[in-house]
Amino acid sequence: MSTQPTRIFVARLLGLDVFDPLGDRLGKLRDVVVLGRGQQDKAPHAVGIVVEVPGKKRVFVPMTRLTSMDQSQIICTGLVNLRRFEQRGAEQLVVGGIFDRKVTLVDGSGDAVIEDIAMDQQRNGDWLVTKMFVRRGGSTSRLRGLRRGHTLLIDWADARTDDAAQPQGATHFVATHEDLKPADFADALQEMSDKRRVEVASELQDERLADIMSELPEEDQVTLLSALDSERAADVLEEMDPDDAADLLADLPQAKAEELLLLMEPDEAKDVRRLLQYAEGTAGALMTPVPVILPPEATVAEALAHVRSEDLSPALASAIFICRPPLETPTGRFLGVVHIQQLLRSAPPEQLGTLVDKNLEPVSDQDTLSVVSHTMASYNLNSLPVVSKEGRLVGAVTVDDLLDHLLPEDWRTHDDGAPIRKLGGRIG
Repeated sequence: MSTQPTRIFVARLLGLDVFDPLGDRLGKLRDVVVLGRGQQDKAPHAVGIVVEVPGKKRVFVPMTRLTSMDQSQIICTGLVNLRRFEQRGAEQLVVGGIFDRKVTLVDGSGDAVIEDIAMDQQRNGDWLVTKMFVRRGGSTSRLRGLRRGHTLLIDWADARTDDAAQPQGATHFVATHEDLKPADFADALQEMSDKRRVEVASELQDERLADIMSELPEEDQVTLLSALDSERAADVLEEMDPDDAADLLADLPQAKAEELLLLMEPDEAKDVRRLLQYAEGTAGALMTPVPVILPPEATVAEALAHVRSEDLSPALASAIFICRPPLETPTGRFLGVVHIQQLLRSAPPEQLGTLVDKNLEPVSDQDTLSVVSHTMASYNLNSLPVVSKEGRLVGAVTVDDLLDHLLPEDWRTHDDGAPIRKLGGRIG
């Protein structure tokens, strides 16, 4: 590979586009894979990069397939194995496993934290990790005479990494992935060990962690939630949509689920408890209990103000459910639905009661998944009202709720192997 310069800092590569020789974009660089060389003072060998290709799948591209790499772009041969990346043996991810790790400086001056590493290309074309960019965490260093909080560029041999079993920070990882959508962040978590997932989770805000956990497979959700202390786990559950929280708690041992429910705010726990009472596979178990609900006297202007909320999913924002008070589920008598298209066609002062779609029949909270899916498909709906036997609105099933239950259990990790480039073996 012909590259200039021959030293590259990994943090500056993150998010760069990766192209084939014809200029077609393969994806974005998300991490670098390195392999130790048996001794801690021996510089690790960079064996490849992790590229996020279309479809949000992460694949491995060996360094031997890279023809050019600098701080602006990366070009490879186009021969890429599109099997989903999985770490092997002693491989380490730089962003996922080296950044934020604590090291001990060999001059005896204390500890530091790795914020970046530099790779140098050797005459034979190999890339070795030769430098660490660290932030000091102790007394004055004899290496540079810098104080706590200062940064330092040192040789790889000038520091010793701590025991891998010790907790590792995740500040850098979270910062470099803050632009990812929750589903994409969840994909990144799935490539990590259970230990590393917990370390990253501890760095995330409760709301962000809740959104990301909702995108993980159920087994991974249970493992991660169980690793959090009970107070934190309850806080995260409060930030989740009630239906997602109920699904997660249903997979926990009953005693643990009850412990967490007692730690949650009573109002938040009430909705979740109600969902847990429904049998699996019923409309009641699928629904969210907090759709947009307004009385018939409310105006089009008020309804549009409600659906503009950033907290609403597109599916929930597609319809207003009209009910008699009380307006919290279970409501008073359900009157019907006003679709957002109708709101956009109507005058702001017009009352919602005059716009109700009375032809759309709700489903019962005891109806099966088959009934719900048939109804939504027949009427091309994004959301469907769910009522109790007394005719009270108890929630709404959205199209994303339905898909979560119709798709195979492993849909989040399913890899059909469909190639978008010529396949090549994993080497290097």
